[in-house]
Amino acid sequence: MSAARRAGRIAVVRETLAITAYATGDFALALRELRTYRRISGSNDQLPLMVDSERGVGRPDRALEVGRAVDRNELPAAVQVALAIAMSGARLDLEQPELALSELEIPQLDPDRAFSYSPALFSAYAEVLEELGRDTEAADWRARAARAEAALGGPAEAELVEIFEIEIEGEEVATEVAGEAPETAAAEAATVDAATDDVVDSVDETPEFAELEDPGAVLEDDVAAVLAEGEALEAEAAAKSDEDDADGAVPHED
Repeated sequence: MSAARRAGRIAVVRETLAITAYATGDFALALRELRTYRRISGSNDQLPLMVDSERGVGRPDRALEVGRAVDRNELPAAVQVALAIAMSGARLDLEQPELALSELEIPQLDPDRAFSYSPALFSAYAEVLEELGRDTEAADWRARAARAEAALGGPAEAELVEIFEIEIEGEEVATEVAGEAPETAAAEAATVDAATDDVVDSVDETPEFAELEDPGAVLEDDVAAVLAEGEALEAEAAAKSDEDDADGAVPHED
């Protein structure tokens, strides 16, 4: 709230306040800030949060209207998925489980491939199937969600894995292919993190750096010094110019 008072026209400030309000359950404030964020930025990336906030204030009908007001094909895939989940929730609020299921039946609901958004989508689909009493199918989708989450548990940049199901001695086993084995990728990521930590530690342990009460102020001090030096040089140049003009003046003759 303090940041919004000081920088109310900066989109990311209003977006951050909206997300925080949503997380604390203040859906009315979240809605207000999300509308402001969209007006400033022109972005619909937080549309799913707007739909969910409308649900939070008890307006599932309005939530559906908000979600339908934008062409979903123009949204990024992850936003399309989040919007489908929010719209499905609004349908459940209205006791429309069949329509809730149809809201989730989007191209991203692919049982053979898993993106970063797939575990949440698979889980939401399983929840609606349970609501409809289709427990066996729900269990299958929950298993797919668990496999996708495990497969995506490697490096953060792994956005896609393919899931293959094979039969071994009567048991269904899932194997995930993500281009690189999760163990190898995780080990490489750990090596990079360790190297980064070493660099940061070496800087932190530098005596000159360690003695600073506020290391972040060093840059400001340097800039101030350069500006002061520039002003001094400018004043010196102006004085020299005045002196040259005086020396070159022609004496007045009566």
